[in-house]
Amino acid sequence: MAQVFVSIGSNIDPLRHLRSGISDLRAVYGKLILSPVYESHAMGFSGNNFYNLVAAFVTERDARAVGRSLRQIEQQNGRERSSERFSNRSLDLDLLLYDDLVLQEAGLSLPRDEILKYAFVLRPLSDIYPTGKHPVTGQRYLELWQSFDKSSQPLWSTEVRL
Repeated sequence: MAQVFVSIGSNIDPLRHLRSGISDLRAVYGKLILSPVYESHAMGFSGNNFYNLVAAFVTERDARAVGRSLRQIEQQNGRERSSERFSNRSLDLDLLLYDDLVLQEAGLSLPRDEILKYAFVLRPLSDIYPTGKHPVTGQRYLELWQSFDKSSQPLWSTEVRL
């Protein structure tokens, strides 16, 4: 069994899409551990604010199969893939960690580099996996969050419960 962490985000009717995506994840993977939901400004483009969280679960599926199922859940929830990397999203599911696997191949990069780049990924990950260690840097996620330049990427808690 592998421990998996997935970043979940939406800025198009976010409550509906997050609830639906989480329901779909539960249908496939069973019990989920969910971080609190955070709100942040759109990064890299002008758009509605995003709601983001991280989910954790265990699975017997391999990393590639998990990635495929995440793409399928996104598609079921109206995700339209455009050529623009930064754009509005009905549902964005990104495989962040698959145990301690380090992998770089077309369509799958583990650990996901966004962990170290974006507050909206690192903060919720550190909430549910504070003592976990980044497989490349060896640093604990809580330590990474504590040293993150929070002034560069405003992020705030929400009252949203999923």
